[in-house]
Amino acid sequence: MISIIIPLYNREKIIDKTLNSILNQSYQDFEVIIVNDGSTDNSGKKIKKYLDDSRFTFHNLKENKGAPFARNFGFKHSKGEYLFFCDADAVLKINMLEILLKTLEKNPEASYTYSNFMWGKKLFKIGEFNEERLKSGPMIHTMSLIRREAFPKNSWDESIKKLQDWDLYLTMLENNKRGVWVDEILFSIKPGGVYSNWLPSFAYKIFPFLPSVKKYKKAVKIIKNKHNL
Repeated sequence: MISIIIPLYNREKIIDKTLNSILNQSYQDFEVIIVNDGSTDNSGKKIKKYLDDSRFTFHNLKENKGAPFARNFGFKHSKGEYLFFCDADAVLKINMLEILLKTLEKNPEASYTYSNFMWGKKLFKIGEFNEERLKSGPMIHTMSLIRREAFPKNSWDESIKKLQDWDLYLTMLENNKRGVWVDEILFSIKPGGVYSNWLPSFAYKIFPFLPSVKKYKKAVKIIKNKHNL
């Protein structure tokens, strides 16, 4: 079974599309654990209609704790042998879970599998797993399929506020856990979420004074210091 864990914060306009794309998956042996991370909009209310499906559980946090906390909370309530941390602004291709699961079954040496994706109109074509490239900067999105036994004992680092996926995969690499790439676009992200954002690469060189660029560079430094890079 796949445990799909969704941290939810103020995504009332897109969460229906996310959950419906999960319900329409060709692979149906899953549980969905939604953790409402102190949303101030109607995100929590929109979940109610899905709870008639016994595979769905909903946890409502009274205050915003951040995505790592919400993911860890969901993980503690999960039962699946595979973990899929899904963003609340993502739309999955109908056979995404099936493709990722079959990829892991064909690659028993891999601890997780990841794919290409669309961020709005921008294509992220990730490429084959490469240890040195992973050490040089973030490359793999949060939404990979992870074997439960390969997931770090310390889970998501709740002190990391940005580039949490990079931190996770570096931690897994330090535990000799590696990934395998699926060269297909298996999901899309709607820009504008609180938990994640993106700027074109040139912006980091041309606009170093931007607050978002400064935060990114600070986050990179924190991750590199933690992992001795």
